[in-house]
Amino acid sequence: MPDEPTLGEIARRFEDRLSDVRDDIAQLGRRLDEKVDQKVYDLRHEALASRVTTLETLREKDAEKIVATRRWLIGAVVMPLMSVLLPVIIMIVRGSGA
Repeated sequence: MPDEPTLGEIARRFEDRLSDVRDDIAQLGRRLDEKVDQKVYDLRHEALASRVTTLETLREKDAEKIVATRRWLIGAVVMPLMSVLLPVIIMIVRGSGA
């Protein structure tokens, strides 16, 4: 009989297990309180997708502006400058070669 637990020991063990179960239930309750509702998650996901789409559109517009600016620079600045300097360079090269 000395190996068998006493009623006091059984009660203490039962109380320990009961407090563990209570702690686990409380922890589950806290985790459930922190959980985001599916509808809220979906709304946030849609808003984020919309922002990404908007940013991609703005980036494409900016890229188009850069291309347009380069074309304008070449057409309005570089080409007239070359049309003025090219005859001068040709005259200098022909004049020095004669």
